[in-house]
Amino acid sequence: MQELSKAELKLKIKEIKKEVEHYKKIAEQTGNLFLRETEGLAKLVSWRKQAENELRESVSIRRGLFLATPVGISVVKDRTFIEVNNEFCNIVGYNEKELIGNTTQMLYESEAERERVRDELYTSLWVKGFTCVETRHLRKDGEVRDIVLRAAPVFPSDASAAVVVAIEDITERKRAETALKESEKKYRQIYDNILDVYYEASLDGVILEISPSIENFSKYKREELIGKCIYDVYTYPEERDRLVEMVIRDGRVSEYELHLTDKDGTQRICSLNTILIRDNKGEPKKLVGVFRDISERKQAEVEKKELEERLVRSQKMESLGLLAGGVAHDLNNVLSGIVSYPDLLLLDLPEDSPLRKPIRTIQNSGQKAAEIVQDLLTLARRGVSISEVLNLNEIIIDYLKSPEYNKLLKYHPDVSVETNLEPELLNIKGSSIHLRKTIMNLVSNAAEAQSSFGKIVISTKNKYIDIPMKGYEEIREGDYTVLEVADKGTGIANEDLSRIFEPFYTKKVMGRSGTGLGMAVVWGTVQDHRGYINIESSEGEGTTFYLYFPIIRGKRIKDKDTVSIEDYTGKKETVLIIDDIKEQREIAVSMLRRLNYSVTAVSSGEAAIVYMKTNTADLLVLDMIMDPGIDGLETFRRILKYHPQQKAVIASGFTETDRVKEAQKLGAGQYINKPYTIERLGIAVKTELYEATI
Repeated sequence: MQELSKAELKLKIKEIKKEVEHYKKIAEQTGNLFLRETEGLAKLVSWRKQAENELRESVSIRRGLFLATPVGISVVKDRTFIEVNNEFCNIVGYNEKELIGNTTQMLYESEAERERVRDELYTSLWVKGFTCVETRHLRKDGEVRDIVLRAAPVFPSDASAAVVVAIEDITERKRAETALKESEKKYRQIYDNILDVYYEASLDGVILEISPSIENFSKYKREELIGKCIYDVYTYPEERDRLVEMVIRDGRVSEYELHLTDKDGTQRICSLNTILIRDNKGEPKKLVGVFRDISERKQAEVEKKELEERLVRSQKMESLGLLAGGVAHDLNNVLSGIVSYPDLLLLDLPEDSPLRKPIRTIQNSGQKAAEIVQDLLTLARRGVSISEVLNLNEIIIDYLKSPEYNKLLKYHPDVSVETNLEPELLNIKGSSIHLRKTIMNLVSNAAEAQSSFGKIVISTKNKYIDIPMKGYEEIREGDYTVLEVADKGTGIANEDLSRIFEPFYTKKVMGRSGTGLGMAVVWGTVQDHRGYINIESSEGEGTTFYLYFPIIRGKRIKDKDTVSIEDYTGKKETVLIIDDIKEQREIAVSMLRRLNYSVTAVSSGEAAIVYMKTNTADLLVLDMIMDPGIDGLETFRRILKYHPQQKAVIASGFTETDRVKEAQKLGAGQYINKPYTIERLGIAVKTELYEATI
């Protein structure tokens, strides 16, 4: 290395110092920059920590608000709950764990309702950024609540973002609104239907003021009536005069009933409350008051009274029927000897015997008494067997050929009878005997209602009633055969009209006009045929009875030919008579033995059961009502345990009852009425034994 000179060395040292100074300055500059950057970084870290703290505090506040807000809030993504607050849980009844991760479907009664809400939300949610809809949520306990649902997306520009949903339970509000609407509707109806009309009128009746509600009442507008005389709309002037007199005298009138005529001519019944207004000198000045249309109320009162009267009539007829039924049952037993024994006596008497005529007289008298008993049974509604298909035209024609009709014409030679019969009259189901007697009673009444040169018209027709018709009775909808019996006689007074069907209530000539049961028989017969009665009558102009019988589509069965005694004579078959009345047993035994049957009789159902345990009988003749002890139905039921194929004929003083029909369901055959005749009893026994029609 070359040794430098002193000058060169100094120069070199100077350059080195200069270079050192240069690097020293660079070092100083670099250190200052580092210090500044370090300080900035420290400040940045401090700012970041502060921001984090502020963010954490903000999140905490927002979380607190989310949880504590009184509005139910949830965050939903892809129809799944990802977050819910306490109030949301309270509203829907589920806790947080039950909701998070589950779909919104659990809150809807149906998928259709959820889809409706979803479609309504998403139609406007991504357009407006916010939407609101009413729906109903199903709580966990099954209760359905009315809900207002509001929703907004977390990121409005992102259609897949989560949605914040706020719900509010408005169930009570909705109920209150509904109750309010109902209340408003109720009071609106009351207001709209207020019939009270306020008015002011001068003493001579000129209307000074009247409320608008008059239009609902009379069809008149308020403007049409002011200045008009109110007295002009009074239907009856005497009511007006009496009202003015009372008001002037007493100063007021309360609940005064009067009749007014409205604009279209309809008459209305009104209730008036009015007072007299006087001037400063005490002189009458004007009338002020209110009136109300009470036409419907009065009509309702009339209908109520009619219903009450019908109920009383029905109860009276029922009570009389019970009495008549009991009497008839006892009389039937008494009459059996008078009606039945002559049959046996006449069979044994020669044709030229002088005893035949008095015996026939006894028998005829007994039969007439039996007919009265049948009237009593009809009144009791225990005497009509409605099993035949009948045509009223045939019954009317048959009656017009009868001795009873000819006898009636002899009593009333100046009365003519005309018929107007429907050629295609539909059939009914009933009892020809009772219907014939009903026609006879109506024609007899019509004849006696006419003094001279009267006319009776008997008519029949088919009629369909599509709306219940009010008359003497309310006639229900249906198809009917109608019997009309009209006269031009004296008519029936109003006070008598409600009583004409009562037994023994009559204004006929006593001693010539029957038993007093005629119209009661008509009533009982119609009731037993499930029919209805209507009456039109005016005093001095005549009366028409309308009898409505339900039609039946069945065909008429022709009457059987007369049979001889040989046709129902037996062949020594065994018959057991079961009857609690000694005379009835003796009569039945005598008749059946005369008809060549082997007959035994017992006095009770219990005795019959004991007998049948060790014996047999081809046939039982079984009384239905036996007292004391078991009745015919129970007797037959117990005998069937020993003889399952046992044949039986049922007999009674009453008509068929439910217990008779029950016995027939068990296998019993024909039913026959007492008192016995040898023909009826013989035919019933022979028919049941051989299962053939005689």
